[in-house]
Amino acid sequence: MSEFLMPSLGADMESGILVEWMVKPGERIHRGDTVAVVETVKGIIDIEIYQDGVIDELRVQPGEKVPVGTVLATLIGEGEEMAVQQEPKAPEEKAPPEKPELAPIPPPAEPTRRHGPRISPAARRRAAALHVDLEAVIGTGPDGAITVQDVEQVSAETGPAAMRRAIAAAMTRSKREIPHYYLGTTVDLSYTLTWLERQNAERPITERMVYAVPLIKAVALALGKVPDLNGFWVKDHFEMSESVHVGVAISLRQGGLVAPALHDVQSKDLDTLMQEFHDLVNRTRTGHISLSEFTKPTITFTSLGEQGVEITYPIIYPPQVAIVGFGSIIERPWSIEGHIESRRVIKATLAADHRVSDGHSGAVFLNTVNKLLQKPEAL
Repeated sequence: MSEFLMPSLGADMESGILVEWMVKPGERIHRGDTVAVVETVKGIIDIEIYQDGVIDELRVQPGEKVPVGTVLATLIGEGEEMAVQQEPKAPEEKAPPEKPELAPIPPPAEPTRRHGPRISPAARRRAAALHVDLEAVIGTGPDGAITVQDVEQVSAETGPAAMRRAIAAAMTRSKREIPHYYLGTTVDLSYTLTWLERQNAERPITERMVYAVPLIKAVALALGKVPDLNGFWVKDHFEMSESVHVGVAISLRQGGLVAPALHDVQSKDLDTLMQEFHDLVNRTRTGHISLSEFTKPTITFTSLGEQGVEITYPIIYPPQVAIVGFGSIIERPWSIEGHIESRRVIKATLAADHRVSDGHSGAVFLNTVNKLLQKPEAL
């Protein structure tokens, strides 16, 4: 028998609300199946299972808020299931005859309740104003009625303010525990942008590529040369990852920021990455992200170019050991073989964990990113 726990979706998560079970007791499940939907300050997350077996018992009911690590369900593994099926049953003993008893008089039936909890008009209006889903609100009023205070409590726990508090707590921990070092460089992006413009001119609008995709691919390939920046700091040691799962910082329409992962970026072509990038942004902003996309990033990529910021100094998201930032594209005079030209450049920055790497490693990484972006057709 094994336990399925409320997972942690990052350093800034302490608890979550179980929204819905996608399975029932006795149902066979397989590795990768979505078994539950959980609401956190980051949004609605699809939770996958990571083993095969059969659901034994569901310990938590929809609507309950539980801390990270709480047992949500128990399940029987494949081997355990066979053992249970093959276990010989003890011979049944015949019970002695019993005297017939009169059937008990059933209690009077309870009055039929109205479907769903009662909601005051004021609470309904407040929920609409705060964009709170009433299905996620547990009423504390008479007979479970939902009150204005209940709505405001859920908003405080799951709204943008709660996300800001969670992000602030994670970043405070990061700055307190991780010895950051910072490096920056200016990358001539003219070759990449010119190549990208030629590619997009031959494509329909829906298939055009954004410049963030070559940047992400260059970051992933550069990590192959500097693997000390790709992985996790866990229990006082570094765990390197062979695959590169890039967490992409995405701003949410309601406020806040999350960074779900693009998986195995190092092995995918740009067209595939563009499709996955577009899909990831859309699902993140509509609240349809899976557990693996939140828990697997081995490094984070952030870009504030669209906001006109020339340079960013990002903070590492634990347990990762590095984060890469890019600013906006700007035109600058650039010396090429003794001649001054106007070139489109971008500032690239790296924040890394000094327990794992040093300035030399960081410099090699940024220099490799720069070189890769001079030959975008090879990405």
